[in-house]
Amino acid sequence: MKRTSITLLTLITLSASTFAQPQGAFRRESFPEGSYSPVTNINRNSYPRVLADNSVMFRVQAPQAQTVQIDLGGTKYDMTKGEGGQWSVTTNPQVPGFHYYNLFIDNVSVSDPASQPFYGCSRWTSAIEIKEDGMDVFEVQDVPHGEVRTVHYFSKVENAWRPVMVYTPAGYNESKDSYPVVYIQHGGGEDHRGWMEQGRTAQIMDNLIATGKAVPMIVVSANSNVRSSESHQVGLNGRVATNEGAANVQARSGGMGGGYSWQGMQTFRSELIDNVIPFIEKNYRVKKDRKSRAMCGLSMGGGQAFYIGLRDPEVFANVGVFSTGMFGGIQGASNFDLEAECPGILTDTKNFNKQFDVFFLSCGEQDPRIEHTRNIVRKMQDGGVEVKFNSYPGDHEWQVWRKSLHEFAQYLFK
Repeated sequence: MKRTSITLLTLITLSASTFAQPQGAFRRESFPEGSYSPVTNINRNSYPRVLADNSVMFRVQAPQAQTVQIDLGGTKYDMTKGEGGQWSVTTNPQVPGFHYYNLFIDNVSVSDPASQPFYGCSRWTSAIEIKEDGMDVFEVQDVPHGEVRTVHYFSKVENAWRPVMVYTPAGYNESKDSYPVVYIQHGGGEDHRGWMEQGRTAQIMDNLIATGKAVPMIVVSANSNVRSSESHQVGLNGRVATNEGAANVQARSGGMGGGYSWQGMQTFRSELIDNVIPFIEKNYRVKKDRKSRAMCGLSMGGGQAFYIGLRDPEVFANVGVFSTGMFGGIQGASNFDLEAECPGILTDTKNFNKQFDVFFLSCGEQDPRIEHTRNIVRKMQDGGVEVKFNSYPGDHEWQVWRKSLHEFAQYLFK
């Protein structure tokens, strides 16, 4: 116990001495020519710096550390110690987009205080934004801007107050109009902040609406990491839960206590349909018909959109599924039976097509899920299902999902 206390005290002392003086606080930095400070930096006159070839130069002041590493995108880079205890390294060139990273100081993983904090990978972590040429649609531009607010609703599933983030388009406050709504879901290890912060939903929607490429709409980002209270046994619309639903009363991680399955979605399905949607429709000027509702999501949220969106056509007429692993490409996903998981999609295709105005799938071209997604899309199209599909350069990461939302939004409510 005494040794543990000393170790913890050493770590606290190290952290304080390591980051007491941010780079550039008392002297003018000399940066490599052609480099830039990413928008994810706290101090725009400091490191890390993105170089001309998209490699990243990191510098960390850690005079008492024995080893310092950067873990960026799953690759660890050993940093070299220089004068005054300053450690530095330049990574390999990175693909454009948003990337989480961590520092390892003497083998202890910590967030980099030079970076703004983001909730991802089931923890608060650091991140870096690598610009992509031609993707100004993800940036703040000189157009009318909407608003993003965090509000709280009471969940009868968790028997607690829960946050939800809501984007309203420019002009909402002055207008008396009612708007269509997109319910957008995050991936595993993230929460309601993901789409609004990492995903840049407001910037994407502002720019699309300003150029007339998308109709004004509200976007709602709920936290799908929900667990039923022990006393909650009520199903959708007040009905008593079946054994299938009751089996998941303690489901967590996106309400997927049973994994990617209809059963596994029941907890979050109840949260969304019985709690989130009624709250939004009571407190915002929204159109309340099915044609004015869309559901989409990435990864885990893509699976939620598939099951909840496609199996509740009386609620949603528009569905977007981004980079889901349910078709394959992840551990435990195999032998996906499309008709069993979405009854009628192949055996009553004409009726299925009538129920949905937009059905859209996407995936990154370097994502292990891509071939499985292409295969299921081909099976749908061969069966007559009216499904749109696109792929974008990138792995399982935010630049792909931003592009997915950017495209999906342009199809909606027209």
